[in-house]
Amino acid sequence: MTDTMKTAAFVYDFDGTLAKGNIQEHSFIPQLDLKPSEFWAEVKQLAKEHDADEILTYMWRMLERAKEKARPITREMLKKHGARTPLFEGVDSWFRRMDDHALGLGLKLEHYVISSGIYEMIRGCSIFDVFRWVFASRFTYDSAGAAVWPSTAINYTTKTQYLFRINKGILNSWDNESINKWIPMEERPIPFSRMVFFGDGDTDIPSMKMVRHQGGHSIAVFDPETWTTPQAQTKVHKLIAEDRVNFVSPADFRETSQLDVIAKGILGRMGRVVGYRPE
Repeated sequence: MTDTMKTAAFVYDFDGTLAKGNIQEHSFIPQLDLKPSEFWAEVKQLAKEHDADEILTYMWRMLERAKEKARPITREMLKKHGARTPLFEGVDSWFRRMDDHALGLGLKLEHYVISSGIYEMIRGCSIFDVFRWVFASRFTYDSAGAAVWPSTAINYTTKTQYLFRINKGILNSWDNESINKWIPMEERPIPFSRMVFFGDGDTDIPSMKMVRHQGGHSIAVFDPETWTTPQAQTKVHKLIAEDRVNFVSPADFRETSQLDVIAKGILGRMGRVVGYRPE
């Protein structure tokens, strides 16, 4: 890998994009003796009642429910829950395969996550180490290691802020001075033209549309098990009709899948743009 090699970025939502469903649903919410549908209905009702942010509301309810069950939330507990998260087929081999393909095109590929899910849960997943950085919602912890309050809440519009952090090479959530500082486009580490955003739901629409309109690419993925349902197809048609995404695909990350072909095709286009010529 040479110093002159250009960097590209694949940026992923997590829940419903790389992993099935919401990461809290697989073991954390059932441990609180709740059904996921009950928990999310309660969150929506409370957010509406208090005119509150839905992400902050769900994090607060996680703390309150855990307290009621005398099961304090800790980093290690969240990591253990995250380790139980089922990933879509092919995800385990996807990153190395894409990295190797990019290298063959003269590109250094980096992987990022921007998620409304909980950071420590994602950290517990088997694929955590492949990411250059994970931006996700976080808790503040007391001296005993117990979560006491949401410290970072990433919702559907704030996700776009983190795309600019990746674009400018600012890998934290706290540095507001640097993120607001003007940096010439040609000096930014990862231009949007070499960025691909993968998302699955309505909360990803602002990010998908922004990356697309900044010259990058956006891919909407759907659970292969529900891909052909009328509800999913209606959402697909709407995303395309409203010019939100470049491509739509089942969340099948295996080699030669539709998604594999799309991603490699985008990387090939990037390679041509940067003028790569094999030695």
